[in-house]
Amino acid sequence: MSTNVLTTPLDVEAIRADFPVLHQEVRPGVPLVYLDNAATSQKPLAVIDAMTNYYRMTNANVHRGIHKLAEDATVAYEGARERIARFINAESAVQIIYTRNATESINLVAWTWGVENITANDAIITTEMEHHANFVPWQVLAERKGAEIRYVPLAEDGTLDLDAYANMLDEKVKLVAIVHGSNVVGTINPIEEMIKAAHDVGAVTVIDGAQSVPHMSVDVQALGADFFAFSSHKMLGPTGIGVLYGKRHLLEAMPPYMVGGNMISKVTVEGSKWNDLPYKFEAGTGAIAEAVGLAAAIDYLDNIGMDVVHAHEQAVTAYALERLAEVPGITVIGPLDATKRGGLTSFTVPNAHPHDVAEILNTEGVAIRAGRHCAQPTHEHYCINATARASYYIYNTFDEVDRLITGLYKVREMFG
Repeated sequence: MSTNVLTTPLDVEAIRADFPVLHQEVRPGVPLVYLDNAATSQKPLAVIDAMTNYYRMTNANVHRGIHKLAEDATVAYEGARERIARFINAESAVQIIYTRNATESINLVAWTWGVENITANDAIITTEMEHHANFVPWQVLAERKGAEIRYVPLAEDGTLDLDAYANMLDEKVKLVAIVHGSNVVGTINPIEEMIKAAHDVGAVTVIDGAQSVPHMSVDVQALGADFFAFSSHKMLGPTGIGVLYGKRHLLEAMPPYMVGGNMISKVTVEGSKWNDLPYKFEAGTGAIAEAVGLAAAIDYLDNIGMDVVHAHEQAVTAYALERLAEVPGITVIGPLDATKRGGLTSFTVPNAHPHDVAEILNTEGVAIRAGRHCAQPTHEHYCINATARASYYIYNTFDEVDRLITGLYKVREMFG
């Protein structure tokens, strides 16, 4: 048991009161401990109420109607876009493209900018650390275009080999796709430094921010990112909506991703003219209630303060790393310094498959993730098939980490 003084800048019990789903028992007498936040976060009442109120009082389609409900819905929808732009410090709200999730955001770049700009003479750089969403699209694009693809290897401590990255950068590299925070090893990459190095050889950068935007302050202008993708459902917001930020000159030069209604300004039998940003990339009816919910989630996080969110997660993660080290045989994947990682810990247990670990923990009321976490190359680097992953957020407590550890001791007892 840790002898350190456990402190956090958050009033976690007050925050937990805002999350109805947390106040339940998995079975009689066994309260839920939710440690699967890297997959999806829970939603506070503020988000639930915002979406409910939209459906109760405002529900209408946006942009095209001139009646009151349509006007109110449009104000809410576009107001959410403005709110997102401020949250990540985008230069303009027109650079905020609504998508379904971070995966669609990255695919949008691949099949618009990528198709238009990558040739057989070019190279694409990505890493062994990526989620499949920032890995597979570039593999497919490289194959179709006959381009070369280069992979930045992982170092033994779970960080990227930056010397190898520097050696890969040459005049052939046209695109660099990097995850900001790993969903397996937890590493927070030096994105600003890596973006600058990519720009020095004229490459465009695509950053997967799905595991960073929910957990720390992100300033896309300061980072210099050309494209930056993230999802609502990992940051207290609803599923079904994501965000692509792009530099304006790049977005304006790109063709549409899908075509149909809303993304056109003029259609005749002779041809069509595309709408202005951001609507050129938003064909059809958007996720209006989901945008309202995302704006409410951002308000909730901003009221806490992203620096406070990050500090709390680092405190809980540091405690988790310390406690996990006590359990015989457990191996944690990635940096062992909480200041170098996000709020998650992936690990293996001797003789026990991660699915068995997750199932036993579930009987103890502890919800974790087990598998490859859509990052098979990362697991191949460590020569393991899968890991168990506990991931933490603003409502998780030190006591819940203790519940995790108690469950893992039971796993060890069962599997030897």
